[in-house]
Amino acid sequence: MPTHPTDPTGSTGLTGSTTPTPPPPKDASADAGAGDGVRAEDAGAEDLALGDWPGFTADPYPRYAELRATGPVHPVRLPLGAPQWLVTDGAAIRAGLTDTGRLRNDIRHSASWTSDGGHAVGRNMLQVDPPDHTRLRRLVAREFTARRVSALRPRVQEIADSLLDAVERDGRVFDLVDAYGFPLPVTVICELLGVPVADRGPFRAWSAAVVDPTDPAAGQRANEEMAAYFLGLIERKRALPAGAAESDLLHAVIHSAGGAEDENGALDTEELLGMAFVLLVAGHETTAHLISSAVHHLLRHPDQLAALRADWTLLDGAIEETLRYEPPVQATSYRHTAAPVDFGTPGGPGSTAGPGGPAGPVGTGAGTRIAAGEPVMFSIAAANRDPERFPDPDRFDIHRDPAATRAHLSFGHGIHHCLGAPLARLEGAIALRTLLERFPDLTLADEAAPPDWRPGLLRGLNRLPLRR
Repeated sequence: MPTHPTDPTGSTGLTGSTTPTPPPPKDASADAGAGDGVRAEDAGAEDLALGDWPGFTADPYPRYAELRATGPVHPVRLPLGAPQWLVTDGAAIRAGLTDTGRLRNDIRHSASWTSDGGHAVGRNMLQVDPPDHTRLRRLVAREFTARRVSALRPRVQEIADSLLDAVERDGRVFDLVDAYGFPLPVTVICELLGVPVADRGPFRAWSAAVVDPTDPAAGQRANEEMAAYFLGLIERKRALPAGAAESDLLHAVIHSAGGAEDENGALDTEELLGMAFVLLVAGHETTAHLISSAVHHLLRHPDQLAALRADWTLLDGAIEETLRYEPPVQATSYRHTAAPVDFGTPGGPGSTAGPGGPAGPVGTGAGTRIAAGEPVMFSIAAANRDPERFPDPDRFDIHRDPAATRAHLSFGHGIHHCLGAPLARLEGAIALRTLLERFPDLTLADEAAPPDWRPGLLRGLNRLPLRR
């Protein structure tokens, strides 16, 4: 799952790099009318500041519904961020996420890009386009096949059981987030990456700082500390022989690429750093939020909880409905317009006909032409509550057909669909069933207390006190 900077001018370079990455080749599609279109800062973004909407952190979905109803794309301003565009129409979102020609992940297509200034840890799949993206994804995807993920089931179960053993020893009231929701996926991803147990202490704090939209200075310090750690870990993995008994995902990626059988070549240090960073942050932050949100909503909907306890075939439905109803990632990482892009007009993302065809605008508002070089995000939260695709979308219902519910976009769409989706689903299902079977009398510690949601575009609970 993607992570989300609050500043669309953030770089893609190795932390501490002093050599700017050269700009990408000029896109021929940008030649015609490249100066056309609207910039977010000129389109009233101040009036649509998401963070200023009353009650937005507690419940952002009415705001997304309002935006979705009034047009497909809107200028917005995130907390501490520059003006940008947010797409809220479901059809336009799906089409835009597959439009890799006009909507690019590479920051160098941004009009405000000047150089790589060290705002990201390494160079990762979320920040590159084909053919680089294809190469990076292919090398890492080898480690996330269905067979390899399935083989992790016994170990994930063992971790879940061990964590709940500790909960039983510590008392009847516990914080699910701190005792279970975060430690489970952190342990899994650290074991996959080969992070020694003694080194795992700072990882949760680093990750939390990186995704916290309210303290960019702390986020930058965490980036630098995490980069320094992973650079050392990469060098230690490189020093091990290819057939080392302690082989792990990071070691395997370092040693499995670049041979005569692999025409794509190995990942360089910056790419290895980016891979480790994304897998760590996306590999546990979002899964932790999935676990805590699933428990929260089931306890707030006792009829749904009772149905699940009575019929465990509903477990997949509970996981998919949680992903749809409360997506751990509220919006995609940034795309940048390589040329002017029309939203809500024929030929634009979400249209049903090409340029010059009869299709009308997407959504109910007038079409918008976005200028070249603009940052664009796609609202997963809005797409997942789209009434055109999900009947009665504001109702939490684990009885929905899981196959239909899987049309949610919580793992993205197109070439950037989350590689770790099968692992997240596996961890979520094991964590939820193990918890509910171990503690049949589980309740909220204080049913009158409002949920403590974290601000920002990663949606999750700061804490969830429970009584077992």
